[in-house]
Amino acid sequence: MTVEEFARRCGGTTDDGAQEIEGFATDDRHVKKGDLFICIKGENVDGHDFADSALKKGAVACLCERKTSGTHILVKNIVEALAKFAKTERDEFHGPVVAVTGSTGKTTTKEMIAAALSPLGPVLKSEGNRNTEYTSPLVWADLTPEHKAVVVEMGMRGFGQIAHLASFAKPTIGVVTHIGTAHIEKVGSREGIVQAKSELLKALPKDGTAVLLREDDYFEDLKSNAKCNVRTFGFEQSADCRVLGYRALSWERCAVRGTIDGETFDLELPTTGRHQALNAACAVLVADTAGVKAKDAAKALADVTFPPMRLQVVPFRGATIVLDTYNASPDSTIAALKTLTEIPSKGRRLAILGEMKELGDFTESGHRLVGQALMDCPLDLVFLTGGPTSYIGDEARMAGFPAEKIVEQQEYDLSEVVRFLDGVRPGDTVLIKGSRALGLERALEALHT
Repeated sequence: MTVEEFARRCGGTTDDGAQEIEGFATDDRHVKKGDLFICIKGENVDGHDFADSALKKGAVACLCERKTSGTHILVKNIVEALAKFAKTERDEFHGPVVAVTGSTGKTTTKEMIAAALSPLGPVLKSEGNRNTEYTSPLVWADLTPEHKAVVVEMGMRGFGQIAHLASFAKPTIGVVTHIGTAHIEKVGSREGIVQAKSELLKALPKDGTAVLLREDDYFEDLKSNAKCNVRTFGFEQSADCRVLGYRALSWERCAVRGTIDGETFDLELPTTGRHQALNAACAVLVADTAGVKAKDAAKALADVTFPPMRLQVVPFRGATIVLDTYNASPDSTIAALKTLTEIPSKGRRLAILGEMKELGDFTESGHRLVGQALMDCPLDLVFLTGGPTSYIGDEARMAGFPAEKIVEQQEYDLSEVVRFLDGVRPGDTVLIKGSRALGLERALEALHT
């Protein structure tokens, strides 16, 4: 669309609106020719100060709250303007809109749902993790008349955020993957996470559908917040879409058998882990709700693709490195460790575990949960890096995990991670897991250069 049309849809004014917008950028370093540069004012950096730089790099205009030099769209509030733009696009779409939130598995489940819905026709989905008040509205800029369904991811950085995202996405199907501990510092407790995630459920229309994990610790609380039909997925017999069996075939494939409404389906995924079987069941259930036959949805899941650094297998000197560094929480770390023990390994099983951030008051207990889980994981060596990981070591030793199998690094130092990784032998399998801020994948990159 043109700059002028975008200005009209977002309620802004422009001085020169003839040029076509080909994309969007929120960082002047990533501007491409034809982009609309969004001048976000953060705590430390004001995007308005980089408007000239963005225009010089090829941006067609800047979306701003104060006048900048060059072509711009002036609005009173960028967040409200983007929401208004998205709402005008959303109101022109009449197919199913699926919103996905949860403490873990949002992006992976979103990808699976989009694949499972593909028998309906083209599906618009959030690319990467466009799930904030600045990036989620931009998903709707890619909507075309050919799209038959839309799948959006909704992140949570505090109370009210999901309610805001839902106000313009207007989902007809809402998915809560799991109530865990990721980003718990934003809302103070798991009960706070329930409250924040329930903003999605409360936004669903009466003829909509809420999709929930039947085994979730807070299932009843979540269900009570949904004033519409509720359908469930899980391993439990009472789940509407039930996982009957799971089998890891390799680090890159697994087989899942499930049932829904008395119909059994089988599928293979290009990933592994019991938690992925649950994500697949969720996707089949959503597709069924939207009118796709379970067997067609299951078949479509064989071709799903995932973003990098999520149980990504990287060959390294005859060993297998499993890179899971997009982010980390107690739930996702424990799931990754369990998966590590399920896949056959010709050599040793090793784990490099980094600090899990954004846990707030849950920092110690969250890391100790991982330490307890190590007792059920027959690993040959665990490398812990970063202050709070000392709680993992303490708890693991108290639970009976052999002390000689734990290597601890109190202060995070990437060079020490590189040194540990340099000692990997052919045949070994190594899980690398830690919060995104640590950049643990750089240790592998350093050894590849």
